[in-house]
Amino acid sequence: MNIQNHIFGPVPSRRLGFSLGLDIVPYKTCSFDCVYCQLGQTTNKTIQRREYVSKQLIIRELKSYLAREHDEIDYITFSGSGEPTLNSKIGEMIQEVKRMTDIPVAVLTNGSLLFKKEVRDELRNADLILPSLNAVTQDTFERVNRPHHGLNIQDIIDGLKKFRKNFDNEIWLEVMLVKGINDNMGEIEQMAGISNEINPDKIQLNTVVRPPCESFAMPVDANQMRKICQMFGQKAEIIAPCARKAMKAYEKDVANKILTLLKRRPCTIDGISNVLGIHRNEVVKYLEVLEEDRRVARRIHKNQTYFVVNKDEMRSM
Repeated sequence: MNIQNHIFGPVPSRRLGFSLGLDIVPYKTCSFDCVYCQLGQTTNKTIQRREYVSKQLIIRELKSYLAREHDEIDYITFSGSGEPTLNSKIGEMIQEVKRMTDIPVAVLTNGSLLFKKEVRDELRNADLILPSLNAVTQDTFERVNRPHHGLNIQDIIDGLKKFRKNFDNEIWLEVMLVKGINDNMGEIEQMAGISNEINPDKIQLNTVVRPPCESFAMPVDANQMRKICQMFGQKAEIIAPCARKAMKAYEKDVANKILTLLKRRPCTIDGISNVLGIHRNEVVKYLEVLEEDRRVARRIHKNQTYFVVNKDEMRSM
């Protein structure tokens, strides 16, 4: 497990296997404030691009990591605590990483800035781009993604189409479905049509799995997901749950440290991250397993999500 400031993982990912994450913007600096985000509410909603985290620092940390670690890594992934394309040096970072290693480079993005030509150009050297499209009407877009006021869904759709025309590598388009918000049949039909016009290599349907920042963000049930998948056509697939406990990157001692901490007091994701020196994104993945096993539970206090040890778990410790 790596605990450098801007590198996390490798973590088991439902979409990317073992992913080594590069976190190139400060926590919750994003162009969206999605109701389903597992990292909590956006604290700096912006579309201003700048070098939030220096290219030199990211490359130095990655070089140091690769020189001493020999973990199984399927992708080096620009992702993390916000929207990575907000970092104005992302294109240069991708080029540096490609010169450094043969491990494929992926970018997880909400796609909000692809209407900008410079952003499309900066991503052209990546091996895989994973943008999202959760709505095709402005009203639904604002309800599910709560975007920066300067963003329009049609601009984003146009940006995705332009990017596809000039990007030769893989694009996997994610559609995140939230019950009662963007899962009505009218929106789904339009999203299916637009998604196929964008022409990604895959359309990956997802729903709320990890603890969302808003309690009303609920998952779409499995039967409905299968029906929706058929509407999207042959390129569509439902992202399957990841059996994290069976994967090498899942470390039982880390899970036990989280449980020990929560036995002492309820903690937020940030609190666990700060005390144990584990990146927020890794904390989220461990909590996902512990919650599935009913060893921890969520509690809301003053609009903050805290995690607590369940009573049965407390008695067994």
